[in-house]
Parts: sequence; C-alpha cells; structure tokens
Amino acid sequence: MVMKMNSISPSFEFSSPSQEKKILRDYQQNAINMLKSSFGLGNRRVVIQGATGFGKTLVAANIIEGAIAKGNKVIFTAPAISLIDQTVNAFESEGITDIGVMQSSHPRTNPDAQVQVCSVQTLARRDIPQASLVIVDECHIRATAIEKMMNERPDCFFVGLSATPWAKGMGLQWQDLVIPITLQELIDQGYLSKFTAYAPSIPDLTKVRTRAGDYVDADLEEVMAEGALVAGVVDTWLEKASGRPTLAFGVNCAHAATMFDAFQQSGVAAAYVDAYTDVVERQLIERRFRSGEIQVACSVRTLTTGIDWPVSCIIDAAPTKSEMLHVQKIGRGLRVNEGTEDLMILDHAGNSLRLGLVTDILHETLDATKKGEKEKRKTNEKLPKECANCGGLHTGLTCPFCGHERKPIAGIETVDGELVALNPEKKKKYAKEEKQVWWSGLLKIALVRGRAKGWASHTYKDKFGVWPRGLEDVPRAPGQEVYDYVTAKDIRYARRVGK
Repeated sequence: MVMKMNSISPSFEFSSPSQEKKILRDYQQNAINMLKSSFGLGNRRVVIQGATGFGKTLVAANIIEGAIAKGNKVIFTAPAISLIDQTVNAFESEGITDIGVMQSSHPRTNPDAQVQVCSVQTLARRDIPQASLVIVDECHIRATAIEKMMNERPDCFFVGLSATPWAKGMGLQWQDLVIPITLQELIDQGYLSKFTAYAPSIPDLTKVRTRAGDYVDADLEEVMAEGALVAGVVDTWLEKASGRPTLAFGVNCAHAATMFDAFQQSGVAAAYVDAYTDVVERQLIERRFRSGEIQVACSVRTLTTGIDWPVSCIIDAAPTKSEMLHVQKIGRGLRVNEGTEDLMILDHAGNSLRLGLVTDILHETLDATKKGEKEKRKTNEKLPKECANCGGLHTGLTCPFCGHERKPIAGIETVDGELVALNPEKKKKYAKEEKQVWWSGLLKIALVRGRAKGWASHTYKDKFGVWPRGLEDVPRAPGQEVYDYVTAKDIRYARRVGK
C-alpha cells in the first residue's frame, strides 16, 4: 500500500517496504502507521517514542526506504559524530546503500547521495542540502541547527526518534507524539528484560544545590564519594550481583574513577570509561566486557546512549532529578541478550524512589513550556515504597502481595548500605547439591583463613536461613559466587568495626 501525501505536499510520500527487507514487528509497523496518520492530519514534525530495544534503526530504515523509492532526499542526524559510522553500517545492513556522510574528510562524502547522514554538530557548520524528510535521532536533545531548519523549511517533514521525549519545551517545535508501544508492554511481550530493582537508604541530599533543574555535580560528588557509600556499592554488588556484566554510573569522572578503584581493590575486574576514552580503547574495553574479562564498567553519562553491550546489572550511584537520564541509564540493561535475560538494578542514588520505576514514567504529550516559564510536571502517583514485611513495591497503605498494612512513622532512621527490593523477586531455590557446594566452599575458606567451623555454619545460615544439616563436612575450593559472598560479608564487618 502506498499512502500519498498530495493533500499536504506533492514532494513527499511513503511507499511500502520491499519484500526482501526484514519483517517489521507489529509495534514497529504500528509506529509507521501512526506516523502516516499524524502526517495525514497535517502535522509535519512528529516524534516517535521508542524505548531501548524498540528497533528504531529498522523503523528509520523503512521510513527512509519509502522516501527514496519516490525520489525524495533524506537527512538523518545523529547526536554525536562518534555514531555516524555506526548509523551508516546499520542502514547498509538494511539494504540502503546510496548514503553520503556530511563530515570533514569522511571517505563516504557524497553530496549527490539520496541519504545524507550527519551529526547535529556538523549541521551547524555546513550548508544544509535540500531534503523532503529529516529524521532526528535522540530528538529530546535540543539542537539550534535542527530548530533553525524547522523554522526555515516549513514544507519539510521532520521525524524525531527518542526513548525519552520529555524535554522542556519540545512541544513548541514538534507538533505530535506517537507512542506505538510502552516500555512495560515491550517487557511483557519478551522484547526487553524483566527487572528487579533494589533501593538503598536514600543519600542525604538536603545540602546539594540545584542548577538548571538538576543536582550540582560537585555537591553530589561530595556526598556520593564518601568512603562508606562507595564501599557499600562494591559489597552490595558482590553479594547480590556477582558475575553479572555490569554498568556503574557515577556522579562525575572523579566519582566513577573512585568506584573503579574500589572494585579493583576488591578483586573485581573493572574498567573506566569517560568522554576522553578514545575509540580504540573503548572498543577494546567492549570486547573484554563481552568476553567476561571485565565484569564492571564504571562511567558517568558516556555509556547512557549509543551502546548495545550485554548488561544484566545497573549500578546507579548518581542521583538525578531528570526522568530522561534515569530511564536512559536503566535502559542500558534492558536489552535481552544470551545470559542477560533479566536485569538487576542496584539504585544507590534513590532515583527509583524519587522518580518511580522506569515502567511507571509515562508522558502522553510533548511538554510545551515556554522559556522562562516553570515546567508543569504531573505528579507521579506511582512512586514506589517498599513493604516492610516482604520488600515488594506498592502504593497505598495495604501491600497487595502479602496484605501487610503500612503505618506511617515519623523520623524513620535509614540503614547505610542496605538495599530493599522495590519490585518483588522470587527467591532462588537451591538444590541440595548446590547447597553442598556452598558448604564445602565455606569450610575450605575457614580452613585456609584459620576460622572456626562455627564461622562457616553461621555464614551458611546467613545465606540460606537454615543450618547446614544433612550435608557432608568436606572442604572444597569455593566457587566465585561463594567467594564473592564472603568478601562482601567481610567488607561489611570491617566497616562496622571501623565505625
């Protein structure tokens, strides 16, 4: 089916995708249908919301294919120069080959190509070629060059792509928002990972200043880089997420580097990445991360967009007031990869408690707040609170999971470093053979370190809630899970003694 746009503009229309192309998922086809409908209503600047794993490259490729089949020229803008080659490769894998790159001395420079790929930074410095369609990736990032194009080219069609199109004032430039599928629906349909979120005692942010709508990094670092908090990040990971490929987000470079050092000192293979890490080194870190040589990659915001690493744990140690940043960070771990079918979130920043779980953050329209006006934010009525009895997240006074009634108490004191489950997690059941492995490993550690058998028994009970009855008292080399559990226990003990 060909949907003509003659009533709007004779120079731009969609055509049906070629039969040789990848088959679109239902929600991807729905995105294109909703886009067509919005164009049909007279809108020329439309945003498609697509969460991590949505497949926006495939959707964009199908939109581009339909445009060039009718002889229309297309501009695709990426938010950073580092993503240009990645974008070109992705489009070529979908069969789009007539591509030029707008970038100084780039080998793919070809001003006559039907599709031009460029960064928004490049657009600001170049004469922009004519095009009937402009696709703006990560359109929530405000770019003067894009806004100028919109103002100067009223007949051009603009399509924005974003997982988080909630920036202040977006509705003043963009005319419509289409949401073909929500984050929760992607999880329910198996396209994204299910997750379990844990919330720590909330860091004291009362003395942290706010600037431009978010916390001041320097103030945050002073709070979050405190020794006990950093140690809590490491020992919590050792206890709950050992072995999971992990991204850890810090407040700034210094804080991320501090976490990196703490992991290294605890015997965990870690890496540090920031905006100054060159392409070659980053590729090396990615290869080692994928192979399991690196277990934890510490960063700031460098790894929040444009990567597809196999992640099954997110450590968030950077408090924010931004729903967009919160969702982007958690989104890095929601892709389903072999061995990463579920995600564990260790939220040492308290963002899930302040902003909500990422599946509960929804905005059905674009924000139209004008410059100088205070942004009108709808209160999130689904902010999670943990049940004191079962640890499950719920709203209201009665827990829907166990029936426990919450009684508000003033002046509650929080416990440093302890995490509580925000959404219910089924407790893992261990077979007797697995319990024997743990018991034998603990006996071996006790033997090597000169500890009493009673220490091994109490450690076992801490783990399983029962004594090691019916198991053989045979010491054997401990596995990594056992070793990491004991390391975390020792770190917590050392912290208590230090206090």
